[in-house]
Amino acid sequence: MHTLLDDWNDAPAAGFPATDRPETVSAPEGDGLAPVNVADKRVVNGRGDINQLAPFKYPWAWEFFLKANRNHWTPTEINMAQDVQDYHHRLTPAERHLFENVLAYLTTSDILAMRNIGLAVMEKMTAPELQIYQARQVYEESLHTWTYQHCIETLNLDQQDIYNRYRVVPAIHGKIALANRRLEKILSSGLDLTDRAILHEFALSYLFFAGIFEGCWFYNGFSPIFALQRRGLMKGTAEQFQYIMRDEVLHASFGLRVVREMLAEENIKLDPLAVARLWLEAEAAEEAYARYILPEAILGYSAEAHMGQFRFIANRRAKQMNLPEPFPGAEATLPWLDEQANLRKEKNFFETRVNEYQTGGGLTWD
Repeated sequence: MHTLLDDWNDAPAAGFPATDRPETVSAPEGDGLAPVNVADKRVVNGRGDINQLAPFKYPWAWEFFLKANRNHWTPTEINMAQDVQDYHHRLTPAERHLFENVLAYLTTSDILAMRNIGLAVMEKMTAPELQIYQARQVYEESLHTWTYQHCIETLNLDQQDIYNRYRVVPAIHGKIALANRRLEKILSSGLDLTDRAILHEFALSYLFFAGIFEGCWFYNGFSPIFALQRRGLMKGTAEQFQYIMRDEVLHASFGLRVVREMLAEENIKLDPLAVARLWLEAEAAEEAYARYILPEAILGYSAEAHMGQFRFIANRRAKQMNLPEPFPGAEATLPWLDEQANLRKEKNFFETRVNEYQTGGGLTWD
């Protein structure tokens, strides 16, 4: 029987006359390679085989990957009908201003996060169990972007207006510009991480990304929408954000664990002044943003409460890194946030969803 493969084999090779085509091609022979020694694996600058997943040196990274796969959803599965009514008929002008600008910030932030993990971080890891979770993280950031876009489309918002706010609104642009400045330094694929100064810059940037960008700005960034949800408003959007937040908590915890492991392996310490500067820059950018989205308090939420919670969460992230608290004595100003953020299997928040994912409740939280 004549097949397409026969046609291919009978055809002249591209770029070679039929008379010059080699009749046979032999597989190359080699002496083989030595087995992988798990001790050779490192976060960066490793000597192991990047293509061989196991045996694991970092089994906790594989557990992160398995845990991440239990939190899976698509935005179209969450009922947004009441949100349309709420946005157009129940929210006050101040609440619409808040909602739109939180959404405007998040749309850009998750794309930035996706690029940072995919281009700046993942390719520098030299242990595949680290990379495989980060590959999942890249997917999750794109899923989050789809979620925001779904909210924008469902509510019939002006897409050009929403997506351009990070460029034209100084308070939103300030956070994105700071993130770009901190993260663009490590985007190059040619960084020599055996150079101690460059490795320090990489660790500092990854600390900013995991501890501040994802661990504080994202974690605290959803709270204005949860404040609306607590009053029975925008419940579908808030439920979407609960799923996203569960991802982001894992992202932050994983990133901080990677930085800790890397610093220990490479026997390097972060410059305390450089770390302090990270926190102060992040606080200033967050305060300008909080004052913009909340020029006046709405029922149950204010710029002061937002900033108090930011400082409290910043201290929590610093503790995860065994670093001094950047804001000593800061207390939780949104004591309901951790519980509000938790999407548990045994209950549905405000009955926004008929069925929970079977495995979603298996996740634990920081």
